Amino acid sequence: MGPKLTPRLRAVADRVPEGARLADVGTDHAYLPVWLLLQGRIPSALCTDLRPGPLDRARETVARWGVADRTALRRCDGLDGVRPQEVDCVVIAGMGGETILHILARAPWVGEKTCLVQPMSSLPDLRGGLAALGLHVARETLAREGETLYVVLDLAPGPEGPLTAAERWVGRPEAHRGDPLWPEYLARETRRLRRALAGLERSRRPGDEPRRQELEAALRGLEQRKEERENADSMGHL
Repeated sequence: MGPKLTPRLRAVADRVPEGARLADVGTDHAYLPVWLLLQGRIPSALCTDLRPGPLDRARETVARWGVADRTALRRCDGLDGVRPQEVDCVVIAGMGGETILHILARAPWVGEKTCLVQPMSSLPDLRGGLAALGLHVARETLAREGETLYVVLDLAPGPEGPLTAAERWVGRPEAHRGDPLWPEYLARETRRLRRALAGLERSRRPGDEPRRQELEAALRGLEQRKEERENADSMGHL
């Protein structure tokens, strides 16, 4: 019952705690909050977007599915128009990693809530920037949509130790332990790193050297993770 969720949004929905008052940032069509309301998973939803067009689409969706009385629509930048006492869970899905960091930085209270983010780009920057906001990734969940893998990050308060270059790219090992899509994700990110390095190798700009060293360190870390996984798999078959 309700709008059909794409696999990436369903992965987010599965992480929303039952009974939580939801803030859906950048809601667009409001499919996620409406689906959760119709499933009886959440009592209310606050949907925000920066532009009037997406909010008009969200208004149509909540009216169509009869949940307007449990849904508030607000035009604002990120969480600027949301009060901490209004929500228990914050979702920021479908934006770039740097935009997500910007939104989180302007709402320091998110560390007190369940916070789920699903970035579309700049994951190394996002993972690496969380510590400065007093946050860390407690769990990573992968979802496949067509040929693309998406990552849902559960954020928690308290910075952890510094991330290695590889951990900025694929997260800490404990954050995605047991995820069946992890080997595919590791292989994909390894290919991306190699392509990025190949591009830098063709560059002769002195300013590219620190970036090249960072990517080389990340690639070594990913190759080590692959070797560790293969060794663990072989031991498991003995």
